[in-house]
Amino acid sequence: MRAAPPPLPLPPLLSALCLALAAAAGAAGSCRDKKDCKVVFSQEELRKRLTPLQYHVTQEKGTESAFEGEYTHHKAQGIYKCVVCGTPLFKSETKFDSNSGWPSFYDVISPDAITFNDDFSYGMHRIEISCSQCGAHLGHIFDDGPRPTGKRYCTNSASLSFKPADKNNAGEGSGNASPAQTGKAEL
Repeated sequence: MRAAPPPLPLPPLLSALCLALAAAAGAAGSCRDKKDCKVVFSQEELRKRLTPLQYHVTQEKGTESAFEGEYTHHKAQGIYKCVVCGTPLFKSETKFDSNSGWPSFYDVISPDAITFNDDFSYGMHRIEISCSQCGAHLGHIFDDGPRPTGKRYCTNSASLSFKPADKNNAGEGSGNASPAQTGKAEL
């Protein structure tokens, strides 16, 4: 009597199933469940408003080519925002050159600005970062950043817009000027 062949090992099967499910869940856009997003745009509106690269990165979890993004070597002072909904994400003071090919920041502007999700694509485990307001894919976070956080928010330029610092209020103590003194109307 012949012995039955051993069963297939379970861990590789579970691993493959997890990877397939994770890939399928991420393919349909940035919000896994639109009810979780505070700001929702139709895919039609986003295709009209965003460039093809911005749409691919933010809605299809794509990645722009390394060292080719608009903000990779950007040095201006200001605020980096979500290109989809305008939520402030990072201050320029937290940007650093990680030599990774993508804009990198060591901290977020607010703990509530970004959400974190497990990403099992490409056969590895990473932590995806998304805009907490609209669910746009931004990039990934790694534990190899500088002090004080030790974090590297590796972000696609295509997922960002930039608002330069107001030159009239850039220096310390100059933020006390009235609208009449700066020549600006108060909104």
